[in-house]
Amino acid sequence: MIVVTGATGNVGRLLVAALAGAGEDVTAVSRRAGAEPLPAGVRHRAADLARPEGPAVAFAGADAVYLLVAGVGAELDPRAIVGAAVAAGVRRIVLQSSQLAGTRPDSPSHAPLRAFEAAVRDSGVEWTVLRPSGFASNAFLWSESGRAARTVAAPFAETALPVVDPADIADVAAAALREDGHHGRTYVLTGPAAVSPREQAAALALAVDAPVRFVAQTRTEARAHLVRFLPEPAVDGMLSVLGEPSAEERRVSPDVARVLGRAGRPFAAWAERNAAAFA
Repeated sequence: MIVVTGATGNVGRLLVAALAGAGEDVTAVSRRAGAEPLPAGVRHRAADLARPEGPAVAFAGADAVYLLVAGVGAELDPRAIVGAAVAAGVRRIVLQSSQLAGTRPDSPSHAPLRAFEAAVRDSGVEWTVLRPSGFASNAFLWSESGRAARTVAAPFAETALPVVDPADIADVAAAALREDGHHGRTYVLTGPAAVSPREQAAALALAVDAPVRFVAQTRTEARAHLVRFLPEPAVDGMLSVLGEPSAEERRVSPDVARVLGRAGRPFAAWAERNAAAFA
């Protein structure tokens, strides 16, 4: 049985669907049930990994676990959580980390993910670490202004980064959970091409078949907007990457194609699939 934590999120719900579609026995774990019904045959288990009893409840009966810890923070004990998975009999763990855990090793905001990576590597069971770049789905932050005013506002208009489609993260995760040959691997997951905010706005315009005006923000304007939705340390880290990306953060990784045998999905494909959110 495969347990997927964070099962109602952008990656988790897609992974649950992919595993169920492949005929796997799947348990979707989250603090509460999601708004959308689960695929047929998938059970939901309510568990909070931050509570003392949460990990044991989450991992009971599992052979493999997708460990996705949303909003990871100091309240979580990585070694206790991974230890609970091992104690439950889990033989394979796939951890969703972040590219920034590798490219920005001194970043305080990603220290918890680095601690989870260390705990998984030291677990004594099969492990795979996924380090996705920025998500294409971060464009949902533009959905309200896109619908109401056909406007997208963002800083660093021409800075292009290879954002990754959450569906590709889910597909790589499904492969790592179901197939042999991924033990001990750390995969950096990006899209197939770098795309700037201005180019993303153009892709959304094509997807909704209507003009979408791009408004270039200053860093200060973007920060003031984003802290309404996200914690300040996360916003500052995001703006640092968007404004001063390293060469590695600009690079297209071959790992999606290496694992799946196909190129990753471009941002335009994500935009077409999610056009209704902007229409």
